[in-house]
Amino acid sequence: METTMTLLGAAGAIVFFFVGIAIGYSVKKKMERSSVDGATKVASNLVSTAEKEAENIKREAVLQAKDTLYQGKQEFEKETGERKKEIQSQEKRLVQREEKLEKNYEVLERKDLDLSGREKTLGTKERDAEGRTRELDGLIEEEKRKLSDVAGLSAEEAKNLLVESIEDEAKLEAGIRLKRINDETEASAEVEAKKIMTLAIQRYAGDYVSERTVSVVNLPSDEMKGRIIGREGRNIRAIEAITGIDIIIDDTPQAVILSGHNPVRREIARQAIERLITDGRIHPARVEEVVHKVEAEIEKVIKDAGERATFDTALHGIHPEIQKLIGRLKYRTSFAQNVYAHSMEVAFICGIMAAELGIPVKQAKRAGLLHDIGKAVDHEVEGSHATIGADLAKKYGEKSPILEAIGQHHDPEPESLLAVLVQAADTLSAARPGARREMFETYIKRLDDLENIATGFSGVDKSFALQAGREIRVIVESEKISDGAATVLSRDIAKKVESELSYPGQIKVTVIRETRAVDYAK
Repeated sequence: METTMTLLGAAGAIVFFFVGIAIGYSVKKKMERSSVDGATKVASNLVSTAEKEAENIKREAVLQAKDTLYQGKQEFEKETGERKKEIQSQEKRLVQREEKLEKNYEVLERKDLDLSGREKTLGTKERDAEGRTRELDGLIEEEKRKLSDVAGLSAEEAKNLLVESIEDEAKLEAGIRLKRINDETEASAEVEAKKIMTLAIQRYAGDYVSERTVSVVNLPSDEMKGRIIGREGRNIRAIEAITGIDIIIDDTPQAVILSGHNPVRREIARQAIERLITDGRIHPARVEEVVHKVEAEIEKVIKDAGERATFDTALHGIHPEIQKLIGRLKYRTSFAQNVYAHSMEVAFICGIMAAELGIPVKQAKRAGLLHDIGKAVDHEVEGSHATIGADLAKKYGEKSPILEAIGQHHDPEPESLLAVLVQAADTLSAARPGARREMFETYIKRLDDLENIATGFSGVDKSFALQAGREIRVIVESEKISDGAATVLSRDIAKKVESELSYPGQIKVTVIRETRAVDYAK
């Protein structure tokens, strides 16, 4: 029973096992069919969606292609229109150019015809001129023969005589024209120039001190000469060695003379000797101490004087070394006129005249103040003080107009307008009454030289120097010098005086031609 039950149970289990397998297989098949159907539907949906998207993409591509084609067409039509307009414009210009060329061609044809006519006329005139030339040559030769027969002169002599006659006539005509031009120029320019110069002098009302460099030291007694000399000359040798100035002790009562080209060193020697005399202690060690002390004081005075000059003239930016050169001019004189005071005066006069003429005032004052800085070192450097001054100014950074004014302020014909202004101010300052004095011997020699220059010209009878050498009057022979030639002569004399003489201010040359007719009633 148990076995049957066991068998039945086993059989039932087997049956259930196979039934389960059958059911599982059936369920699996069903699930597989369901999965295939779902996948088919999904695939169908995807295909449908892809077809729709492809259709959309195709439609968009078609639309974009049509849009691009349309835009390209628009651009092509626009470019074609512009090209068409440009071509039309070029055609129009070509038409105008052709018309212009046709007109020019017509003008050229007319000119060609005109030139042809002129060539014919010129050929005729040339032939006539050649005939007349031959005729004139014959007449000239005939006249030469007649002139030679009448005057007894050869052709060459007659030619020279004719050339001399033409030269005399040309000189006379030139003199007459020069006199007329000078009269017309002076009539208009002299009034205005005098007005500006007078205004400049009147407006500058400064005090002028004509300090002269002292070369004589006064002594309290002649016994002091021996003390200055010292035992076996040791004191005087010490003073001369340390100052570089020669001390001349002669028979001049109560005075010693200082000799030296350097005005600053001479001033140091003068002050040192005066202090030694006042102190009473004169020996080499004391001399060295006093001289060094005076040197330091003089350097300070020079520095202060340079700074004072730039301050008084309201000029800034001047190099300190140039300021020292200006200060050194305090001890420099020219024709007994203090160069420092003269430079200040020229600067102010330049400024006033520049303001009247409408040119930069600061620049004019700067050129006036610096125009004589070369005189501060002209005893140490070779060359004229104008050239030395221009080189120094260039070295310390002054600009080109200032350099030209300094270098040209003594030139007969300066190129720079500023140099002309400085030259005029320099002359005004030098010509001021009492500004300059000369030694008697130099003064007399200058007057003699002035008269000799004038009498050296042909046709001059006498010459007289007047107004302390500021004017020369020349009396000429009226039968040799005409009115026109007198004008030329005055100019030639003035040029020669400028080139050969050194003088302060300016010299007026007056040529006098006089004709007299004398008869007696008996």
